[in-house]
Amino acid sequence: MKMPKLGVGTFRLKDQQAEESVAMGLELGYRHIDTAQIYRNEADVGRAIAKGGVPRGELYVTTKIWTDKFGPGLLIPSLRESLDKLGLDNVDMTLIHWPSPKDEVPVAVYMEQLAEAKQLGLTRDIGVSNFTIAHLKQAMDAVGADAIGTHQLEVHPYLQNLKVRDFCREHGIALTGYMPLAYGRVVSDPVLQTIGQKHGATAAQVALAWQLRQDIAVIPSSTKRANLAANLDALTLRLDEDDMARIAKLEDGGRIADPDFAPAWDA
Repeated sequence: MKMPKLGVGTFRLKDQQAEESVAMGLELGYRHIDTAQIYRNEADVGRAIAKGGVPRGELYVTTKIWTDKFGPGLLIPSLRESLDKLGLDNVDMTLIHWPSPKDEVPVAVYMEQLAEAKQLGLTRDIGVSNFTIAHLKQAMDAVGADAIGTHQLEVHPYLQNLKVRDFCREHGIALTGYMPLAYGRVVSDPVLQTIGQKHGATAAQVALAWQLRQDIAVIPSSTKRANLAANLDALTLRLDEDDMARIAKLEDGGRIADPDFAPAWDA
């Protein structure tokens, strides 16, 4: 099963809120669920999956390894713990969530463990998240570009990350965009609203369709059923070249995810 282009994100969702969001997503037809160790909601996601009754072969589940599990011998046991919480024998995609802070653990150390996890059948595919081009090169040296199933990075109209995206395209690495709605900023954007009016769509649907047209998978999150349902309509929204050009001009370097342990970003 290939990664569905539109998934349910679970960042900042916990406990019953996370479980209900995933449950609603499954009821609406979503088949791609994104979680992570640091979200501390894998067990909640697992409960929703168990109750949802969707055959495992029709479901695409992604989790991410946190930075404190990068050292020798740590990654695989942590992934097994994630699988226990999720109630699954394996996941479809496991990502390195961030490069090791200050590169304390070499990229090869954790990428080689991740590749071993795939060999063991704990994950069907492997990938990375929040990597710079320098980190991507090191990851490719460690496991090969072909082994990197996706690079998940912040992408929305205000941070388009073109340099890193172009590098990934050049090396055949698929892209997944997180925070596609820029924490709601897109909703009140007049350019996106105008484009939406032209197509009978919302600004949020336009922002999602903009990424989907560029073959970037997106994982917006919501606790509201109406929003989850509306996001699905972005799959059938067709933007034209003028729409795409107008959205491209919205870039303003508006990065949202920039913790103190983040790498030195590519300009």
